[in-house]
Amino acid sequence: MNFNIITLGCKVNQYESQAMREDLLKNGFELAKPNTPADITVVNSCTVTSVSDAKNRKLINKIRRENPDGIIVLTGCMPQAFPDRQENFENCDIVLGNAKRAELVPAIYEYIENHMKNVFISPHPVKNEKFEDLSISSLGEHTRAFIKIEDGCNRFCSYCIIPFARGRVRSKSIEALKAEVEKIANNGYLEVVLVGINLSAYGQDEGLNLADAVECVCAQEGIERVRLGSVEPEQMDEPMIKRLAAQPKFCPQFHLSLQSGCDNTLKAMNRHYDTAEYSKIVSNIRKTFDNSSITTDVMVGFAGETEDDFKDSMNFVKQTGFAKVHVFPYSRRKGTVADKAPNQIAPNIKEQRAKEMGELVAESRAEFLKTQVGLTESVLIERLRHGYLEGYTKNYTPVHIISDDENLCGQIVNVKITSAEDDYCIGTVV
Repeated sequence: MNFNIITLGCKVNQYESQAMREDLLKNGFELAKPNTPADITVVNSCTVTSVSDAKNRKLINKIRRENPDGIIVLTGCMPQAFPDRQENFENCDIVLGNAKRAELVPAIYEYIENHMKNVFISPHPVKNEKFEDLSISSLGEHTRAFIKIEDGCNRFCSYCIIPFARGRVRSKSIEALKAEVEKIANNGYLEVVLVGINLSAYGQDEGLNLADAVECVCAQEGIERVRLGSVEPEQMDEPMIKRLAAQPKFCPQFHLSLQSGCDNTLKAMNRHYDTAEYSKIVSNIRKTFDNSSITTDVMVGFAGETEDDFKDSMNFVKQTGFAKVHVFPYSRRKGTVADKAPNQIAPNIKEQRAKEMGELVAESRAEFLKTQVGLTESVLIERLRHGYLEGYTKNYTPVHIISDDENLCGQIVNVKITSAEDDYCIGTVV
């Protein structure tokens, strides 16, 4: 039988989909050809917003219409967060919670035998949940691989459902990480991106911290670059920054989750820092790393956000000078504290604020890219497209190089950055 896996959501989901893919292949299933109906379709869902849930359901219904006899497996955060919402499971034959991916193959065999719908969802324990034993050896492209080293979150931000979908913090052991990154290196990957649900919390259940994981991966022969996914700012303290800076392979790009540049809003969100702390962390990073980049996420229109609060957030974002910002309007999420908060913001005001913030961060992006012009940086070449080699510097600046030398794909080369466009730089190989 053949299969297809459709992944929605974050880089952690991408990693987990690859682990399921390798598990299915190992057990004799075959990957379906592109754009053809599969015997088995696995939908790895996201539930970060109610819009995500609607997208999941729409996708599942479409798969059922186009392939009525196929087996549909739903897994990921949506069924785990809302196990009682049967409308989410319509048209699904197998439903697996976030701790049940190891049962994917047995569940498929059981369904083939009895054709009875099966739902495998167990609640996350409050204490002592073990890190899911998943491992990968590749991730499609041969330049960068994501490795999940942490799961769960203990923060309970007032807008977020993820602690209910992912449980409490738990971490991959250093021994398991070492074995996995060795496989990744042996398959030709040059860069590893460490990812997690609350990546900064890595190791707190093991007497370790994120720097231990970075040092482990940097020690692997063949791996040339180590990068972090999104991190919580207040956990990037000075000792952590110094340990990261001591690793030559570490990439100085920090995606420091901000959410708002207004202290009133941060408090209402139950974030664990204020803007002064955030600014100090950014300053420490910039003092410690040459040519670092700081990227972030900013939410607008959170419950109770006044016009003055929004202006404070705009001013903070402007003064910080981010390399790139993902701007999005607040979306109410059932099951969270913020969903019940008074003074919800009207959709048209959210849209207007998102537009204003988007224009501001576009200027910030352009200013950052201009600072890269004239520098010579190492670039990991990922692809050849439309007559350009495309790749990223260590600080994650995208660079286009006029060349048709396909042999450079997958290599790290020195590039002189000669100009900046709207969202990338142009350079020449030195």
